[in-house]
Amino acid sequence: MSIFLAELIGTFLLILLGNGVTANAILPDTKGENGGWIVITAGWGLAVALGVYLIGSISGAHMNPAITFAFYLANKISIESVPMYLAGEFTGAFLGALTVFSIYKNHFYLAKKEPKLKLMSFCTSPAYPTNWVNFLTEMVGTFVLVVSVFSLIDPQNQVPAGLRPFLIGLVVFSIGLSLGGTTGYAINPARDLGPRLAHALVRYPHKPSSEWDYSWIPILAPLAGAALGYLVYANWIQSLEAIF
Repeated sequence: MSIFLAELIGTFLLILLGNGVTANAILPDTKGENGGWIVITAGWGLAVALGVYLIGSISGAHMNPAITFAFYLANKISIESVPMYLAGEFTGAFLGALTVFSIYKNHFYLAKKEPKLKLMSFCTSPAYPTNWVNFLTEMVGTFVLVVSVFSLIDPQNQVPAGLRPFLIGLVVFSIGLSLGGTTGYAINPARDLGPRLAHALVRYPHKPSSEWDYSWIPILAPLAGAALGYLVYANWIQSLEAIF
């Protein structure tokens, strides 16, 4: 139960601050309207870092089913604990998205901007509907995240434990700046699916489609990237470390 509650709280904070900065930067008449991509990616990176600081000592602060999957492959968590991680992550993401909608509800009701921007305050939406490009983007972004996480927690690299959450946040910031332009970089199935479900349930004027036809990509591609990241780190990078 402690894993479930920790992941729920951590993922809730992640989405509250991540979707919050997105809503603030792109919804009409907010104080941060037109804040830009650097503001959004910085906000997401800080949200990840704060979440890891908050619950890292309790559950390891996955806040992401792709990280949970990679840690399971690496035998860092048991199969019995996986359902608790996933339940906490998806529940926290769903509740976080509903909270952001409640806070910015007046701005969602305005009809001054393209309706799709309001969807993007919940979940990701690709710039172009080219499935293989979008799948590749999400897979590669998650690959970078997983390889980076494994390297930061590797005892051989001697990264101070108190610095790791901040550095993981910087990794997410970097991924967003470099690779986020095509899909909005979910790199996290819970971050996308939970808020997408919340978007499907809420009501506001001029509401766009929740784009369920796209939703499988930010679920499956991060899992593929997580598996690839684990395999590369375990079978190649660690082998190089042993040699040098």
